Amino acid sequence: MTSEKLNLLLEQTQDVAKSAGAFIRKERQHFDPNKIEHKGFNDLVSYVDKEAEKMIVDRLSKILPEAGFITEEGTSTTQAEQYNWVIDPLDGTTNFIHGIPVFSVSIALMEKEEVILGVVYEINLHECFYAKKGGGAFCNDTRISVSPAKNLSESLMVTGFPYANFDQVDKYLEVLKYMMQHTHGARRFGSAAVDLCYVASGRAEGFFEYNLNSYDVAAGTLIVEEAGGKVTDFSGGRNFVFGRQILASNAKIHEPVLSKLQEVWG
Repeated sequence: MTSEKLNLLLEQTQDVAKSAGAFIRKERQHFDPNKIEHKGFNDLVSYVDKEAEKMIVDRLSKILPEAGFITEEGTSTTQAEQYNWVIDPLDGTTNFIHGIPVFSVSIALMEKEEVILGVVYEINLHECFYAKKGGGAFCNDTRISVSPAKNLSESLMVTGFPYANFDQVDKYLEVLKYMMQHTHGARRFGSAAVDLCYVASGRAEGFFEYNLNSYDVAAGTLIVEEAGGKVTDFSGGRNFVFGRQILASNAKIHEPVLSKLQEVWG
């Protein structure tokens, strides 16, 4: 794909994310909690998630007709050989349902196994984070970069609590306890896409979580890397989009956090 085409796609994808975000913001004003559905234990979905995804898929289908889709709500399940959109229409559904103002739209474009475009629109703060491969990372047209902090002792960590799969919760809590004791603290905002963008923009130095899906992290991982950060799975490898384990950092504190994860996870 040419650089010019990717630039145009990036602009168009931002518009799509913002339009979906405007719909979600409007629906939050009169949301009916009786319309919540349960996909699984603590795995919630609403008509807002579904309608937002339909809007996103419809518009992206017109922008890049040859691309397939990986979507959270299954609006489109057709994947293509070369290009695939990876979409979370409402990352932070539980926050949305409870009226906690941290939720986002996350859209990534993958070329085979590589993320080449990522957009995360934080709906409540009207912050649009975006990046293309090799083009740097931005928020609302301002270039962003990771924190210069060099040590855990001057770092803030963000994470996501286990909410359904608890078979590794003791390992997670051991790592969390270590981070609480060796950093400025730990925060749990409830949207992995937002967490990643906060690392990319220097608001936090590191983020770790397990049991995530590709649509939770695909866009945000590119934004972190283009902002100068580092992203791996818990083994230090590159299987973080589909591997359900992720560590993202400002690069400088990556090794000590990774070392603790490997010690605990084995």
